[in-house]
Amino acid sequence: MNGTKSHSEINIPQGATKAKQQETGKHAGIGGFSYKAWMWKVWEFAREDSNRVTFSFKVGLSVLLVSLLILCQAPYAIFGTKIIWSILTVVVMFECTVGATFNRGFNRALGSLLAGILAIAVAQLALCSGRIAEPTIIGISIFLILHLNAGTITSFVRLWPSLVPYEYGFRVILFTYCLIIISGYRMGNPIRTAMDRLYSIAIGGFVGVLVNVLAFPIWSGEQLHNELVSSFNSVADSLEECVKKYLDDDGLNHPEFSKTIMDEFPDEPAYRKCKATLNSSMKLESLANSAKWEPPHGRFQHIFYPWSEYVKVGAVLRYCGYEVMALHGVLHFEIQAPHNLRVAFQSEIQDAATQAAELVRNLGKDISNMKWSLKTSLLKKVHISTERLQHATDMHSYLFISNSEAINNSYKPFLKPSHTHSTTLHDISNQLPELEGNCLVKNSEALNQSASSETIPPGQLVESYHEMMRRQSRRLHSWPSREVDAFEEEGGPRMRTLESTAAQSLDTFASLLIEFVARLDRLVEAVDELSKMAKFKHENS
Repeated sequence: MNGTKSHSEINIPQGATKAKQQETGKHAGIGGFSYKAWMWKVWEFAREDSNRVTFSFKVGLSVLLVSLLILCQAPYAIFGTKIIWSILTVVVMFECTVGATFNRGFNRALGSLLAGILAIAVAQLALCSGRIAEPTIIGISIFLILHLNAGTITSFVRLWPSLVPYEYGFRVILFTYCLIIISGYRMGNPIRTAMDRLYSIAIGGFVGVLVNVLAFPIWSGEQLHNELVSSFNSVADSLEECVKKYLDDDGLNHPEFSKTIMDEFPDEPAYRKCKATLNSSMKLESLANSAKWEPPHGRFQHIFYPWSEYVKVGAVLRYCGYEVMALHGVLHFEIQAPHNLRVAFQSEIQDAATQAAELVRNLGKDISNMKWSLKTSLLKKVHISTERLQHATDMHSYLFISNSEAINNSYKPFLKPSHTHSTTLHDISNQLPELEGNCLVKNSEALNQSASSETIPPGQLVESYHEMMRRQSRRLHSWPSREVDAFEEEGGPRMRTLESTAAQSLDTFASLLIEFVARLDRLVEAVDELSKMAKFKHENS
């Protein structure tokens, strides 16, 4: 207090500081790693397909059951340490579906059996040759097996399509033979060693198959069936989504070029599903190969169920899906047809797309219910709507050949036709000049109102007027701004050629839609063949 300033110090214990840092690290993660975000990703991954959790549970149950043979004294006294082969067998051959597990188990059993027989024969030959020649014969046999199996046979199997499912069996022969022949040589009793290995492998395979079939079985056939039905719905949804967006697009909003080339269209979820359908050929073939190993189950009670026909139907569906992707490409053309021209053909395009999508959905529904009825009425509606679209494009082809000749004063901007004006194909050529005039009147009125409400310099008013005219011209031709600006003042034949090209994009879209409908006939035939071979219940249409 004697003229000196007092101060106080607060000492924080070092342990409390470390505890606070540790607590902060738990929430923020180590090195930027967030435990909460990671757990959320795991949850989303498991929720996306519940079979993943089921498969993990069954693998753990199988390994636990086989491990009890080692943990319990009685089984361990019989098999000893060789029972570890049962655990390895379960881990190696256990697959997600029942069919894939049967296929893997067959390869495992056949490979182990052939390797055991070959190892016993070579070991007996080596024992008869004496102690000096025995290691030499074993070494030569291992070299030959490695060379022939790993090099020649395995490479040949990979190139032979019908033997690809058995490639794993040849690999099993390789490592099983080496382990049996080497361990038998050191233990002095190759026959006993081989038999113990085979017993352990058989126990592991039996436990794995039993758990996979009895505990929440996941059937490849059921997955193949559902995958094909989902593909039908994806193609139908993508077709409707693409046509709707094409007809509703007024040419003002274009996606960024980087998103277009990277196929990033967040507002088109059905497009991503259709794209996944086109990339599902390998998945369908794998499921079909696995389903052939499964016994009759559920709704598939036939012994020789035609799983290969599912693959054929999927191939025809992808054949139709390519046209949907082509339509999607036209949707994102840099050069687009004028919006009013698309509206003129809207009813024909919309009707054809709706009828085609309904037919595709009904085909998928028939496969899902395993009931077949020839959709005569739907086919007739699809053909009639497509013929209407074809007739409309043929009768008014002059709109696609030269847009500037069909429309007077084509360089005048105009807005989307209002609902009060008729947009039929017969009146489109006569009404376009009227719509352009109305648009100019509205633009002039808007500029006059803005000029009266605010004080704008004359130069800026003229500039705003020309800027509005330029934007309306871009909307007229649905053209990238840089190209419109470049040819605005030039005019001449080149600009008219570009306008004609823009109009022809609509003709391209209609032609692709007609081609899609033409391919539906092949799809109906493929589904009809599947229904006959799979013995679907036939119903009258």
